[in-house]
Amino acid sequence: MSRHQTEQVKQFGANLRRERTKIGMSQEKLAELADLNIRTVQKIEAGDITILITTLLRLRHALKCEWESLLPKR
Repeated sequence: MSRHQTEQVKQFGANLRRERTKIGMSQEKLAELADLNIRTVQKIEAGDITILITTLLRLRHALKCEWESLLPKR
């Protein structure tokens, strides 16, 4: 993964954490609603792993947020 891609993955994780905490949701609840393992949510928020679009869809649905609030800025 390039440096730019790594930065985007980290930014996505930070955006996910911001949106989750903004509504007072725990990582455990997000994992439950998105049908993910808690450790997976932790790794995503830390920017340690990339995700499939299907996972992105599940996370967005669980948080009920706009795409723009999760995606890294260009």
